[in-house]
Amino acid sequence: MTTPTDPGPRVVIADDQELVRTGFRLILTARGINVVGEAADGAEAVDAVRRLSPDVVLMDIRMPTMDGLEAARRVLVRTPGCRVIMLTTFDLDSYVYAALAAGASGFLLKDVTPAHLAAAVRLVDTGDALLAPSITRRLVERYGSRTGRTASGSSLPAVHRDLAALTPREHEVLTLMGRGLSNTELAQELTLSESTVKTHVARIFAKLHLRDRAQAVVLAYETGLVTPGGSA
Repeated sequence: MTTPTDPGPRVVIADDQELVRTGFRLILTARGINVVGEAADGAEAVDAVRRLSPDVVLMDIRMPTMDGLEAARRVLVRTPGCRVIMLTTFDLDSYVYAALAAGASGFLLKDVTPAHLAAAVRLVDTGDALLAPSITRRLVERYGSRTGRTASGSSLPAVHRDLAALTPREHEVLTLMGRGLSNTELAQELTLSESTVKTHVARIFAKLHLRDRAQAVVLAYETGLVTPGGSA
């Protein structure tokens, strides 16, 4: 993660289409974000992260040699401090849910606007997750299962699922996070200050061994706190 004195997040762009990589690099560079490397497939992406230690990786899902999902898994295991944003052409790509479960911080459609792209990179660099609640719920409804497996057949990560460690208020906060509420919306819903909400969120992450909001949403669905197509 960058500090206030840094010029911006250090980014690696992984996509098998050179035109996409070039376009994203120009967009991010023009907005003060430092693109330190590019990769044409998943294997190159893993190697680039190892060599360059970026803050954020923009990772295409469908690439030759090694797909983006496997590359994301390897990156997040070897470089836990790195944030991965998955890139996809379709908002219901069957791999997106698996990517969130693997620890990715969110996903973007490739037709994202330049302003949204830059904002997304800066958002995940601060440790937040890039989640569109409506799309996330649709993904879980279509591809998630209560058996802990994804549509691609991969197992979900071994996260702490004993919610007994949570206080009643933390349980409530996790449920609302699973429904896609932001910290501001949580504060309004629970009549709390945003700083108090942030404290609850941080404690939930620590107790359940979650890296960010994306995994919290996945866990909320997998444990039944939130039901696909419904609410808590």
